[in-house]
Amino acid sequence: MIENLTKDGKCVLCPRNCGADREKGKGFCGMRAGVRISRVGFHEWEEPCISYGKGSGTVFFAGCNLKCVYCQNYEISFGKKGRDVSEKTLEEEILKLQESGASNINFVTPTHYSDALLRVLERIKGKLKIPVIYNCGGYEKREAVKALSDYIDVFLPDIKYFSPELSKKYSFAEDYFKAASDALDEMYKCKGYAEYDGDGHIKKGVLTRHLVLPSAYKDSIKILDYILENYDAKKFALSIVSQYFPTENCKKYPELCRRVTTLEYNKVVEHAENKGFENVYVQEKSSADEKYVPDFDY
Repeated sequence: MIENLTKDGKCVLCPRNCGADREKGKGFCGMRAGVRISRVGFHEWEEPCISYGKGSGTVFFAGCNLKCVYCQNYEISFGKKGRDVSEKTLEEEILKLQESGASNINFVTPTHYSDALLRVLERIKGKLKIPVIYNCGGYEKREAVKALSDYIDVFLPDIKYFSPELSKKYSFAEDYFKAASDALDEMYKCKGYAEYDGDGHIKKGVLTRHLVLPSAYKDSIKILDYILENYDAKKFALSIVSQYFPTENCKKYPELCRRVTTLEYNKVVEHAENKGFENVYVQEKSSADEKYVPDFDY
């Protein structure tokens, strides 16, 4: 059970193992015990296999266990904008999304609430008739993935970095790739390659995202090569994201104070194509715009 990842009141839900007593104070994620929601609503800007019909029924959670310096949702990851709710309220919001015609339920940055999320999903599992998506930064524990797998239909992790130097510099997590690759392995063991319905909408499995960063396309290529060595490129569902734009928090990192060039992005996409990836989503450069960041108005 995921409750085993909280020991003697100390939070060890994610690979940080920060050990915070979140009943009394905050963890590295910036959050206390309980649940804090930043947005609930339809989201139209996910991959086409997720955002269809009325849109993906998203629940954005406040706080984050990564705190990437370039985070485009910094209002909620750093600023923790949102409202504290009970688990009962979270249950009600999920079911309202389904009743309103959401194509799926999409939990965004849920890692540091995974214990509460498991309890909620246990109670409402029989009522959910649409896919449930776990949309995370990839910095997960294998045990947490396994515990959640009976209640999650689609795992949607990021694989942000191969280089420990980059992950330490930008996300304060030198062990990021070790943890993320272990978690990805468990996700595939639990759910397998992505499965779609007749309209191309994802029903089950794993879809992995990678955000190309300025001056880091060579690291992106190393991630693709790792995937090639460990998975079937023809079946592996991959989304190569170009939506990076610099935020105020990037000022201390001059190399991040620009958008990704077309050349950088194309080098990553072309490498994927040349190596036999077939199930790949790509983005237009126009996606790198603040207008696609949701209003966090919960």
